[in-house]
Amino acid sequence: MVGLVTGGASGLGRATVERLIRQGASAVILDLPSSDGHNLAAALGERCAFAPTDVTSESDVRAAVDLAKEKYGKVDLAVNCAGIAVAVKTYNFKKDLPHSLEDFTRVITVNIAGTFNVIRLAVGEMGKNEPDADGHRGCIVNTASVAAYDGQVGQAAYSASKGGIVGMTLPIARDLAPMGIRVVTIAPGLFATPLLAGLPEKVQSFLARQVPFPSRLGDPAEFAHLVTAIAENPMINGEVIRLDGAIRMQP
Repeated sequence: MVGLVTGGASGLGRATVERLIRQGASAVILDLPSSDGHNLAAALGERCAFAPTDVTSESDVRAAVDLAKEKYGKVDLAVNCAGIAVAVKTYNFKKDLPHSLEDFTRVITVNIAGTFNVIRLAVGEMGKNEPDADGHRGCIVNTASVAAYDGQVGQAAYSASKGGIVGMTLPIARDLAPMGIRVVTIAPGLFATPLLAGLPEKVQSFLARQVPFPSRLGDPAEFAHLVTAIAENPMINGEVIRLDGAIRMQP
């Protein structure tokens, strides 16, 4: 298997890349030029490559897909983990200040349009694969968030962006079904990613206690495990899977 992983230099994406390599697949890391992607690819060996990529750039993503084809011969899997967030209320009445439209648009653009950009370009290559006995040619795995359903105060932009990813899962799965390409979305809860690692330990412990069971932050390796399980199970399609320890976020 050959996989493209956006946001592959850290957090959920990095864990996914590492698991793919461990299981004998090849992987191309798509991440920003400023990321640790080059060093990670070098450390993981010849079955891993780095493509400096802004997921909202058509030329960057095309170059990454071309790199996968040139180095490894095909693309079977694309995992969208790249994403950004802001935490701002719709209106700050104390400062008489509305949410920045620029910030809102940037989150929507990276998270929704960036995800769609990778899907639309990756599936062009997947469609050239020889189908298996089921007619299966490839698989897309997107990353949403429980914020798509349980958005908290200050998460209007982030929740809208993740809700967009949830909303396009089924129609894209239906679009691509005739070519044997599946589309599945994972909606993680609270995971020990660099985003959360930057919070004080007290805050991390508080968040971990909110998870019913297991009462801890998720391990990125558990996300990666689900990605490979989805890739291996051809009946999972057009679905959003919550991976959250049964948490329902409070306001």
